[in-house]
Amino acid sequence: MQFPRLTLEESIAIRELISFHYFEYAKGFVFEGEQHDFWEILYVDKGEVEVRADEQVHVLQQGQLIVHQPEEFHTVHVKHSYKPPNLIVIAFSSNSQAMMQLARKIVALGDRERNLLSLIVQEGFQAFLPPFDSPSEHMLERNPAAPFAAEQMIKLQLELLLITLIRRLGQPALQDKVRLKQSSLQKEKAEHDIVASIVAYLQAHLADTLTLDTLCQTFHLGKSRMKELFQSQRGMGVMETFKVLKIEQAKTYIREEHYNLTEIAGMLGYTSIHYFSRDFKKMVGMPPSDYAKSTKARIQL
Repeated sequence: MQFPRLTLEESIAIRELISFHYFEYAKGFVFEGEQHDFWEILYVDKGEVEVRADEQVHVLQQGQLIVHQPEEFHTVHVKHSYKPPNLIVIAFSSNSQAMMQLARKIVALGDRERNLLSLIVQEGFQAFLPPFDSPSEHMLERNPAAPFAAEQMIKLQLELLLITLIRRLGQPALQDKVRLKQSSLQKEKAEHDIVASIVAYLQAHLADTLTLDTLCQTFHLGKSRMKELFQSQRGMGVMETFKVLKIEQAKTYIREEHYNLTEIAGMLGYTSIHYFSRDFKKMVGMPPSDYAKSTKARIQL
């Protein structure tokens, strides 16, 4: 018996990955610009940045993404009045005509798109070897210890992100009517909101010495439930999340250059510069003093 076969259409296909970067820029950084024959997306993970796309100039805020089309001249400028940005920049080649629907678009990502981009970044960090933060480094070097099919996961998730953005831009009215009716999705959203509220609370109390008991009492959750929520939503415990938020804020303070390291440690609730430096080096891979030097060096690149 002959079975008919349907060749699946590919409306968006990523042919090659050109570059993968996660930048943490200091105030005053200027990228003079470039023009190339492939696509590039730039997402503001934190802070704000001025981006030029040919003759147009945009100020992008946290959560916004811009798509640069092939042969479009683009620049990056972090003005001294801006909050230092963290930027995700991914360049790739694609011959798909549907990509033109995203050309020069600026989009504020929703939860689903941010989650996809987060997965892409996680896979990228495992698939390739650093550095990821050098504007002059574009050669991707494969990581011999990369998980199975890491590069394919990047391709699939990036294609899914682009498809999701095109659908959303093409059907805004439909997106407004979408409602989560399944109980499992409602539960997932409720859990996401709880964790988001706790993270917001942590962010607002970075200078405090919080304990797990205090957090559980504040949010009326048991320790096991708190652990379960954070492990499922963020892949780490609540206290580890608190420490990560402190170090991320420390990196911003360092790049703003308003305070010295001792002042930053005190502003983040550390009793000594020693404990602050220990946590910083453990998470960032270098002491805070070296990180400060590296951000200054990037301004000269």
